[in-house]
Amino acid sequence: MFNNIGVSGLIIILAIALIVFGPAKLPLLGRAFGDTLREFKNSTRGVIEDGREELPPGKEEPRA
Repeated sequence: MFNNIGVSGLIIILAIALIVFGPAKLPLLGRAFGDTLREFKNSTRGVIEDGREELPPGKEEPRA
């Protein structure tokens, strides 16, 4: 998805975010984004662990 975004693309995105949100809100947005990613990661980990608990003993998930 982000394979085509280089350093110049990231600089442009950060500059636009700085103009739109301002320097005071940017750290708050970054922290909120990080918290959201952390919560999503923990939730998906919980779903995966619940799925593994439901497997009968001796059965393993196929490796992808």
